[in-house]
Amino acid sequence: MADAKRVLAVIMGGGRGTRLFPLTQERCKPAVPLAGKYRLVDIPISNCLNSGFNRIFLLSQFLTASLHRHVQKAYQFDPFGAGFIDILSAEQTEKSSAWYEGTADAVRRNLVHFDNHRHDYILILSGDQLYRMDFSKIIDQHEATGADVTIAAIPFPVSKVEGLGLMRVADDLTISEFVEKPKDPAVIEGLTISPALEQRLEPSAEKRCLASMGIYVFSREVLQQALNNTMKDFGKEVIPGLLGRAKLCSYIFEGYWEDIGTVRAFFEANLALAQPLPPFNFFDRGAPIYTHPRYLPASKINRCNIDHVVIGDGCLVTDSSLKHSVIGIRSILGENSNLEDVVMMGADYYQTEKEVQADRALGRPPIGVGRNCRIRRAIIDKNARIGDGVTLSPEGKPDGNYAHDVVIRDGILCVTKGAVIPSGFSM
Repeated sequence: MADAKRVLAVIMGGGRGTRLFPLTQERCKPAVPLAGKYRLVDIPISNCLNSGFNRIFLLSQFLTASLHRHVQKAYQFDPFGAGFIDILSAEQTEKSSAWYEGTADAVRRNLVHFDNHRHDYILILSGDQLYRMDFSKIIDQHEATGADVTIAAIPFPVSKVEGLGLMRVADDLTISEFVEKPKDPAVIEGLTISPALEQRLEPSAEKRCLASMGIYVFSREVLQQALNNTMKDFGKEVIPGLLGRAKLCSYIFEGYWEDIGTVRAFFEANLALAQPLPPFNFFDRGAPIYTHPRYLPASKINRCNIDHVVIGDGCLVTDSSLKHSVIGIRSILGENSNLEDVVMMGADYYQTEKEVQADRALGRPPIGVGRNCRIRRAIIDKNARIGDGVTLSPEGKPDGNYAHDVVIRDGILCVTKGAVIPSGFSM
């Protein structure tokens, strides 16, 4: 196993997250809730810890308050393991007063912080992907091949490679070509996996390419040299610029991987967890996914009809029907409500009975879903207030903004964080 003390992990906090709006209206992408009780950032952090790497930097920039709170509460290291998670936000310096201008620019501006820690390798990760990987294996391969840069790649069918960086990989795993998000079918066809390499992979009925997962291992000196310029992005500039100048190798990963970059991808990845055999297994005791320990009570479910549902801690659900849904922490659902294909993120706190009565006196619904509601194909963000007799569905409606902070994006209805939907509202 790779020496953990020789590796620093760097998790990219992402940009504005416009493709995930409105889920990123008040938070950055890594802080978006996932699977009823986690945050997206828990995935790369847990993968690092399970791989034996506990020196982690998290580079953040946009709407970082909830991300900072979560990381500080969830990950506290004892003094004996020398582990840490340092959150490095964009800051003004004598050399620059601008925000991070891309992935490479963010890493470049923090090299000074990395240099304070002994290391030979930098492991660069995305903060908005769902997968489980033992990073010690990619480090071991990096050393064994004598690579300067190793890029994790996943075999993708040619019909699904849109928007991904593709690479041509020789049978010895060296990379001879890297194209960021190609659209020309002829270019894509020229980057398909060689027959000899295909034989070493799980069989596929369709031609495939090797797509970059946005996971990079750089040898320390190579990274410093590669960033001794003004390049802003790894995929578009740095990696193509190293071809022919450094030894680039591919680490092929064949497990489940989902880039949660859009509302639809987020919605479908969450609902997939409600399947009998979900593609991502949160029940793997050998590689657990860590998160903030909230010490919530067990959920209380009274007289409900439940079919393929994930329910987080501390929920109160009464006389309702739930089908193919994910119900987040502290969710409250009133009697005779029906939810199908719904991702409900829950709440940050419980209201007292006095607060609930005060809300009702003002004609304002309390936090949660009221009585006699019908909700389909929707994401209900945290602390949303949905009154009695509300009907919500995106069917037959175009993408756009609607009344009471309801947004339809990628064909998914989104109730924004803290939204107030009055009783009787229907759309």
